[in-house]
Amino acid sequence: MQTENNALENNTVDHSDQQETNQEKTITPIIRLKNVDVFQQKILILSDVSFSINRGEFVYVVGRTGSGKSNLLKLLYGDIETVSGEIEVVGYNMHKIKNKNIQRLRRKLGIVFQDYQLLQDRSVYENLKFVAKVTGWKNKKLCDERIGEVLEMIDLKTKGHKMPHQLSGGEQQRVCIARALINNPDIILADEPTGNLDPESSYDIFHLFKQIAEKGTAVLVATHDFLIINQIPSRVLQIRDGKVFE
Repeated sequence: MQTENNALENNTVDHSDQQETNQEKTITPIIRLKNVDVFQQKILILSDVSFSINRGEFVYVVGRTGSGKSNLLKLLYGDIETVSGEIEVVGYNMHKIKNKNIQRLRRKLGIVFQDYQLLQDRSVYENLKFVAKVTGWKNKKLCDERIGEVLEMIDLKTKGHKMPHQLSGGEQQRVCIARALINNPDIILADEPTGNLDPESSYDIFHLFKQIAEKGTAVLVATHDFLIINQIPSRVLQIRDGKVFE
């Protein structure tokens, strides 16, 4: 049950938020940081961080293992408290955000981790249906249509009946991306999503992220795979010596 709870907390979106206004949809930039310090248990990890990301951008965050990539993403989805500087994520002021609004923020995000966190006792379809059901999808026909859409997006439409253990690592990660996409989030945050994958599968996952961004969703991917950046060029934020550089 812990796996289910983690998956829901970090990867699901309340379907009621599909009714958000056009004004909310046109917020630009969708992520903005200015002079932000990032702490973990009172230890300064990153200092004076400033950058912005617009809707539809595909952005890499690169750096060595332990450089602070994961902490930066945690800051964006409210797992680390903002104590200095200015930071806005999908219209929320993270310096002033209240606890009750953290879940509302996460309803606008899709989060993909290195470890897949799939429910091993359920098929691909049932994994996605579980997420859809607990986030407010009550119309079975519409739910099935959406699941079909995201499975087609990840090129696994014929494998909805498969169990997770019957899929390759790359296919399991694609299912995780589909889970994050069910509710059409404004931002995808991915933390080392290809850390357990071979180079060919890694390329396929990053190419998929690029396609998602081209459809209007901002995608921010933390990785230490510098090779992939040469294969699929895009904007890069580099973490070095506790600083973030363009």
